[in-house]
Amino acid sequence: MLTSHLRTGRTDMKTLVQDAQDLFREATSATGVKAEELRGRGMELLETAKVRAHDAQVAAVETGKEIATSADDYVHENPWRAVAVSATVGLLVGLLIARK
Repeated sequence: MLTSHLRTGRTDMKTLVQDAQDLFREATSATGVKAEELRGRGMELLETAKVRAHDAQVAAVETGKEIATSADDYVHENPWRAVAVSATVGLLVGLLIARK
């Protein structure tokens, strides 16, 4: 589920950036009323980007909290297993660092 949200968010942001680039290219050659209209559309695009970025940030924070809670629960339920996993990971990281 998180992966699909990330893909959707990434696609939305790419589309939004492309639209903004096209808009700004068009705005450089426009004057008067047309320039005001393009400026308004640009501000709408920026506001949309701001809202989507905030939504993505909120989703990331919520997911992080859920992961932290589940990890905390697991460690409380299986303390020795958590110690063994941590020691194994530490050993592997140490071996990788020592090789270089």
